[in-house]
Amino acid sequence: MEYSRRHFIGAAAAGVGAVLLNVRYAGAAVAAGNHDPYETVPLGKTGIRPTRLCMGTGIRGGDRQSNLTRLGYEQAVKFVREIYNRGVRMFDMADTYGTHAIISEALKIYPRRDYVLFTKLWFMRGAIPEAERPDAETVAARFLSELQTDYIDGMQLHCVTSGNWNTELSDYMTALDKVKQKGMIRSHGLSCHALAAVETAVREPWVDTIHVRLNAYGPKMDDKVEKVEPVVKQLHESGKGVIAMKIIGEGEFSKSDEQRDNSFRYVLQLGAVDVLDVGMDKISDIIDTESRIRKVPRIN
Repeated sequence: MEYSRRHFIGAAAAGVGAVLLNVRYAGAAVAAGNHDPYETVPLGKTGIRPTRLCMGTGIRGGDRQSNLTRLGYEQAVKFVREIYNRGVRMFDMADTYGTHAIISEALKIYPRRDYVLFTKLWFMRGAIPEAERPDAETVAARFLSELQTDYIDGMQLHCVTSGNWNTELSDYMTALDKVKQKGMIRSHGLSCHALAAVETAVREPWVDTIHVRLNAYGPKMDDKVEKVEPVVKQLHESGKGVIAMKIIGEGEFSKSDEQRDNSFRYVLQLGAVDVLDVGMDKISDIIDTESRIRKVPRIN
C-alpha cells in the first residue's frame, strides 16, 4: 500500500493505537507495528546495516566547524557516547564539519564492527581551509587516519548540484572505485543539493548510497515535494542506499509538533528511505526524534 503525500497529510492527525512493548531506554517504548529508531536496516544493496536513525554531525557546518565542535572537544565526545548508548549506530560526518576526531575518540571504546561511519569529500573551492583539492585516494587516506579506523563504511562526494556530475567528477569517481577495491571504503556515492543531480544518480550505477533532502513540506529541499518524491522512489527501486536529511527542514519545523510529526511520518511511510540522518547537538534532539519515530506505524 502506498501513501500519497495528500493522503498522508490528511490521515496524520488520526493517530494509531497499539500495545507498548520493547522498552529500549529509560521510559521509551515502541508500539507494536511501529517504527523503531534503533532497528538495523539494509542500506540499499551495499550489505551495510546501520540503524534506522543516524546522527548527523554537521549542524551549521563549514570550515571544519559545526555545532558539535563548538561544544568543545571533551563535551562533544561525551555527547556522542550518550547518543551511542541510546542506540544510534550510524554517524554521518564530512571534511567540512571538522568532526572526525570527535567521532573517533568517542567511539574508540566500542567494537568497530558495531557501528557505521559515513563521511563526505569536499571537491569545490571554499568550506575547508586548504586551497588544494587532492585526489580522492589521498583524501581517503587522511580520513582513515583522522578516524583511526581501517575502513570507512561510506564516502560520498559532498554537496553535488550539477546534473552532469558523473562526467565532471569522473576522476573522483574513478579514484573512489580504487579506494573501494582496496577495502579502504565499503561504499561510495554522493550528497545532493539539486534535483538534477539526484535524477542523474538514479541512472548512474556508480552510486551505492545517496543523501537526499526530504521532508513533508519542502523547505531546504531541492524542489517541491511532489517533484522530489518520485525521484526518491526511483533511487530506492534502483537499489541505491537512500539516506534522508533535512527531515525537519533544517530546524524550520522546530516550533511545530504537528509539522515534525507529519514530516517523520511522511519520510518513514514513503517506503523509499533506508536511513534518517538527523542533526544533533543536545540530548533533547535525540529524545524528541526517538519519540516521533516511535509513533509512526509501519505500512506494509
